Amino acid sequence: MNVLDAIRNRRSVGKLAYPAPSDADVQTMLDAAMFAPDHKELRPWRFIVLRDDALNELGDVMAEALIARDPTVTAGQITKERTKPTRAPVIVAIAATHVETSLPFIELICSAAAATQNLLLAAHELGYGAMWRTGDSIYDETVKHWLGLAPSDELVGFVYIGTVAGDTPRRAPIPDDSVVWRPLQLDPADQYTAGRE
Repeated sequence: MNVLDAIRNRRSVGKLAYPAPSDADVQTMLDAAMFAPDHKELRPWRFIVLRDDALNELGDVMAEALIARDPTVTAGQITKERTKPTRAPVIVAIAATHVETSLPFIELICSAAAATQNLLLAAHELGYGAMWRTGDSIYDETVKHWLGLAPSDELVGFVYIGTVAGDTPRRAPIPDDSVVWRPLQLDPADQYTAGRE
């Protein structure tokens, strides 16, 4: 698949099912993730692959963390939180690790985000659906601790991966004001003469 086609055609897919990607396919996605831009080659990422019983364990931790954050939550909200990780057969948690560097930590977070996009594109290339999910749980210290992360690390999200179940959503139109050209972009008919005046 052409890389531009992969970028244009990839969609976030919320309905994911078995069969799960093989370990080899997940490793291919992780390999792609680790080719992300990385200032000073710090490798400031941590990837935690969750499947099978680990998905239920994560759900339990997320539910407990929700109760600790808000003791007034309803039983329905707790159940919803507990079952979130079972929406896909594989989840990859991606974090930016707080390594010693003179760089601002935001650069490491951006690198982890770029790694996440690479992983999403690789999943699409391999024929799987995927979705980058966040929410309050990625900022919760209990969840981070269970994943083996330090308090100074930043969890950038969970990538849910599986076989697409149902229709792939359409992408919303890109706003016309998303791009600004300086100087103003020329009409293609004027480009040849612009440099000759």
